Amino acid sequence: MAFLEIDRLVKRFGATEVLKGITLEVEEGGFLVLVGPSGCGKSTLLSMIAGLDTISDGEVRINGRRVNELHPSQRDIAMVFQSYALYPNMTVAENIAFGLEMRGVPKTDREAAVAKVAEMLQMGHLLKRKPSQLSGGQRQRVAMGRALVRDPQVFLFDEPLSNLDAKLRVDMRTEIKRLHQRMGTTIVYVTHDQIEAMTLATQIAVLKDGVLQQFGTPAEVYNNPVNMFVADFMGSPSMNLVPAHIRAENGKTVVALSRANEDDLILDPGVASTKLGAVLGQNVLLGIRPEAITDHDGADRNARTLVDVDCHVEVVEPAGSDTFVVTHLGGKHVIARMRSDASVRGGQRAPFTFNMDKAVFFDPQTELRVA
Repeated sequence: MAFLEIDRLVKRFGATEVLKGITLEVEEGGFLVLVGPSGCGKSTLLSMIAGLDTISDGEVRINGRRVNELHPSQRDIAMVFQSYALYPNMTVAENIAFGLEMRGVPKTDREAAVAKVAEMLQMGHLLKRKPSQLSGGQRQRVAMGRALVRDPQVFLFDEPLSNLDAKLRVDMRTEIKRLHQRMGTTIVYVTHDQIEAMTLATQIAVLKDGVLQQFGTPAEVYNNPVNMFVADFMGSPSMNLVPAHIRAENGKTVVALSRANEDDLILDPGVASTKLGAVLGQNVLLGIRPEAITDHDGADRNARTLVDVDCHVEVVEPAGSDTFVVTHLGGKHVIARMRSDASVRGGQRAPFTFNMDKAVFFDPQTELRVA
């Protein structure tokens, strides 16, 4: 049995349904990340788990116990908000210990718990400071410490890193991952940052307009998106979605991509050819990630279907460890991710290698996966 169960959860505001029958299960010690664009319902879902928002329909169960009617204080959860919500007149130690003090925990036990959390978060030297004397990252650590000190069954994080600068976000992301590995507590984490989701999660739930689009491991969601929204939303740069035509040549199913003033680019679909037989003669969208289009020497040697083609290079974007190369196929810009020392120049032709093992195909009308 799952430790945290979200069973057909619905949230209505008047006649408007903002969450539409969400079902998720998280094992004990799992790290579930709710991800999606602004307004998709992820923070509302988190608030319903916490008890800060009422449930219109469905159930939330923690360790087998229905918690729908329980007050937030009775659910044995701790929440870290986007805003740090620290008491400005209290020291760091007092902020961390405040919740324990309200529960009547003896002073010696509070001090021991604060010291343990301070060591875990490497902020023992900050305990006597006030929030106004701390950086943004330090304040976020205090907010995390206030949640950690309670040792709850479930931690809830609502976009906790969104107020931090880019470098500090990466550092804190690593810190949260390290804490989860050390403590093994169940975590539900909300973010709109899909890189954050991929880095932290054991499971990802992708939401759009209050509907669960896909639920799975980071690898499943990234490599096998069930629809075009998930394919486009997850990954940076996002997956190339290229108009294509499925046709037969010499008894084989092939993928044809149009090119300006040139013959169509023909690709062998590899293992997808059997499923594509069902859409022979039809238009589809080829989904292929930038790292699956590279220079020949940088291609995956274990791939079963590698297709080498020459394409016109429009733009070359050096990015340190990689070089992003833009070409034009199917009437769209297509991004390839090549090695940093790949010999490509804008305005010239260059060899591209497509790893068709990584290709997926979508119906342009339904936007659902067909192969």
